[in-house]
Amino acid sequence: MSAPRIAIAPATTDELQAAVRAGGGEPVDDATDADGLVWVNPRDPQGLGDLLKASRATWVQLPFAGIEAFIAAGVVDPARTWTCTKGVYGPACAEHALALMLAAARRLHEHIKASSWRQGGFGSPERRLDGTTALVIGTGGIGKAFVPMARPLGIRIVGLNRSGTPLEGADRTVKADRLHDEIGDADWVVIAAASTPETRHMIDARALEHMRDTAWIVNVARGELMDTDALVAALEARSIGGAALDVTDPEPLPDGHPLWTLDNVIITPHVANTWDMAVPELVGIVERNVAHFAAGDGLEGLVDPAAGY
Repeated sequence: MSAPRIAIAPATTDELQAAVRAGGGEPVDDATDADGLVWVNPRDPQGLGDLLKASRATWVQLPFAGIEAFIAAGVVDPARTWTCTKGVYGPACAEHALALMLAAARRLHEHIKASSWRQGGFGSPERRLDGTTALVIGTGGIGKAFVPMARPLGIRIVGLNRSGTPLEGADRTVKADRLHDEIGDADWVVIAAASTPETRHMIDARALEHMRDTAWIVNVARGELMDTDALVAALEARSIGGAALDVTDPEPLPDGHPLWTLDNVIITPHVANTWDMAVPELVGIVERNVAHFAAGDGLEGLVDPAAGY
């Protein structure tokens, strides 16, 4: 079998071309005559849709794990095989989730802004992570990577997913319909699920009502999984401990939004996985998937167009 012709668009890099060659493919400039297409712009689903109208590519590799924009644009058609990078960016996002938890537990968001010495000692509310419980919502790449990072710190872990399939290393795993039963026992609610119509606003006012007044929400997945208005209300009422957010809804979070003013909120600007972190992982999965594609084997990160991830 001849080497599959793989286009990289809308722009290419030496690293990605080398990955295609290392996987046994032939990089080509013209997507029209390509067998496969590596799309590297996560913010331009329409551009991909326009390109595919004239392309015979049977396989498309998307650059990120979150593909809801491509689903919403109607680009992900079932006539082609689609893959994304789900799983490969899990360690980066899990590290960030753990960093946010440590920052919240030690009140770094308050101490960093201080301009004079504060009296600590007895009664100061900083705490350790040891002995606390994290409810990990979503047991894909982020959830799987989070467990071995959190375990050495003495964190109890409960996984939550649609099927109840055990999260390796967790104390136990439950189905998503038990969210309200489990969320009240958690010190940390770590959101790591895919964004789909079914998961939109899964953390709503009712879910927040079940949380402890000391518990923190940590979101490194997608802002749409939380009802922002309900979250602001809970934070203002101090009915939950706080929120550490790498993603928001809306995003970017507008200047003057109430979340910017609250002292029990930590916000980072969607940097759990940056492009510099992502490139080596993307290069790796492109090489592996080109090799699988050339051999007629199953591909990594397969997308289910009907499920939306």
